[in-house]
Amino acid sequence: MKKIMLSTFLSLVTIVAFAQLPTFGIKGGVNFAQYIQPGYPSSQFLTTFNGGIFADFKLGSFSLQPALNYTGKGGNYNGKETLTDAQGNNFKTVNTLFVQKLYYVELPVNLIYHVPVVIGNIYFGAGPYIARGISANSTFTGAIYTGEVVTQKEDINFGNGDHDLNAIQFGADAIAGLKFNNGFLLNVNYDLGLTNDMVTKPYTTGVSKSRVLGISIGYCFL
Repeated sequence: MKKIMLSTFLSLVTIVAFAQLPTFGIKGGVNFAQYIQPGYPSSQFLTTFNGGIFADFKLGSFSLQPALNYTGKGGNYNGKETLTDAQGNNFKTVNTLFVQKLYYVELPVNLIYHVPVVIGNIYFGAGPYIARGISANSTFTGAIYTGEVVTQKEDINFGNGDHDLNAIQFGADAIAGLKFNNGFLLNVNYDLGLTNDMVTKPYTTGVSKSRVLGISIGYCFL
């Protein structure tokens, strides 16, 4: 899978040599991130953010658009926990919340098709991305044995340890939006993680993949 993603990525990049001089832009907005774990319920959506810069190499009605983004991913899990006393009797039920926030530097390269309209152009496209984990943390809110509700926050490492996350993530990106004649744009994108975010060790198993719906506004310097 990684070899296929890298081959596609490099093929798209080589098209830049045949394109016109690029235009550049900035954009930022909000992410709705989720974890997908086969065999387990998916996480609820976590609201985070995105921001970055991009270049647009025009190829007639098409363009090649590499970008460099700082983007938040992750998910949250709501549940309930029933506490028991020394005799095994239930004496309290509390709400629990587990939130995991991941932050990546992401490089997508999208091939985009433009449809001219009176106020600008509508665009849509897709392509691969590669992302590098920068920082991550988790927050758990629940009860201890006394029934007291506490909140615990912990930093998470990207690496090869039993409790680490994979530092490199590969995936596919879809993008659509409206670019106005004055350069302002409205953008929607969907990131589909294709590689396992969890490090699989003899005593640490599991598959967790990221899904992110992003909504952003931006400006393309004409």
